[in-house]
Amino acid sequence: MIEFFQHSLRLHADPSRVVVRPFHLAWAGNGGNRTERLVAEVRAMSMTETRTQLEVVLKDFEARHWQTRRVFMTRYDEIEAQLGFDGSEIGDEKRQLIGAYFCHEYSYAAAALMNPSAVPHFDQSGMPPGSMRILMSLRAVGEGHISSVAFREGIITENNELKLAPEPPFATATDAIDLDEEEMPEGEITVYRHRDSTLSGTVIFPITKAQSKGLEDLRLVQFTHDDGSVEWLGTYTAYNGSMIQSELMRTRDFRAFDLVPMTGPAARNKGMALFPRKVNGQYMMIGRQDGENLFLLQSDTLLHWDEGEKLLTPKYPWELVQIGNCGPPIELDEGWLLLTHGVGAMRKYSIGAVLLDKVDPSKVIGRTREPILAAADQDREGYVPNVVYSCGALRHGSKLFVPYGVADSSVAFAFFDIANLLTALT
Repeated sequence: MIEFFQHSLRLHADPSRVVVRPFHLAWAGNGGNRTERLVAEVRAMSMTETRTQLEVVLKDFEARHWQTRRVFMTRYDEIEAQLGFDGSEIGDEKRQLIGAYFCHEYSYAAAALMNPSAVPHFDQSGMPPGSMRILMSLRAVGEGHISSVAFREGIITENNELKLAPEPPFATATDAIDLDEEEMPEGEITVYRHRDSTLSGTVIFPITKAQSKGLEDLRLVQFTHDDGSVEWLGTYTAYNGSMIQSELMRTRDFRAFDLVPMTGPAARNKGMALFPRKVNGQYMMIGRQDGENLFLLQSDTLLHWDEGEKLLTPKYPWELVQIGNCGPPIELDEGWLLLTHGVGAMRKYSIGAVLLDKVDPSKVIGRTREPILAAADQDREGYVPNVVYSCGALRHGSKLFVPYGVADSSVAFAFFDIANLLTALT
């Protein structure tokens, strides 16, 4: 295994990280009449009872969440619009209490924090030479094993330094506009970060039927279009409890996020990773279409993907069970550097590297005979033991910054010298 610098920082699951989310009665299989009954019950309360009940709610939750009263008022406005009644005579206290009945608290990272990806931050202002502001996505797993997307901002340096921006005391969930209270949405949807929330305190939750049980393993990439414009794109797995679907997250400002289902045979599989630009006039992805091998996919559009051609098969003992990608290919002068994961005996996961031809990525120039990263003794225990896994590394000068999940339980960080990596390819 080649030498690398292991940073001491670790991120762990944290049950104290909670957000307030809308509670949709109808989405849980209950009809709109229940919504009407709840609203009627609160409207019929005396003001004394209303204040008493609101005080209980605020005592329990106001110190745990950001702008709790405003969240309740916003939720009330949504319910009023859905039911179509005139609530002009309802005072703020009743509005807040009604809103509270249609919200719930969710601990989004109580079970696990894992499978990060990293990209250059959209704001590089004020960075001294040798430093880069970065943005990481993280898979956060909470109650019911439901996965969501969390973010952390930070700075890396050419001296293997990493400093993460502090998480704000309160996290906020992205939200969509004009959701139907009666039926969970389907298809493409846009969600928005709260105007006053930092990105490190923002969480994207499942919102459509296809996503209802999780948004898994976002592989972010800073994508440069033919006209030179930059967009941050991320492929992820939408899971509804029985079926998976690959989808694409699109954003130019990390304020609005388009969550768009992809079509085609390849989109029915996990682990798709997008090249950071077109190659030979085509969009390209690395995918695992049969659960065992890696494929090179090409398309005229970002949203439809056919099967593609087989690119790599398991070869070495540490990857004989199956191989997959560990994020989007990274462009070097020498070619496309692709991190892979391999599964070996006892289903132990390790990370390796492959170099693809820069002009024709279907040509494999070399691959590592041994893993570049595997679970050390102290890293083997966790929610899923013996696993190291990344959804995307980042080039910074002569170094490769690799955030990675450990045992599906925590997130660790490593810096590799790119020249050493290339030397290890055979």
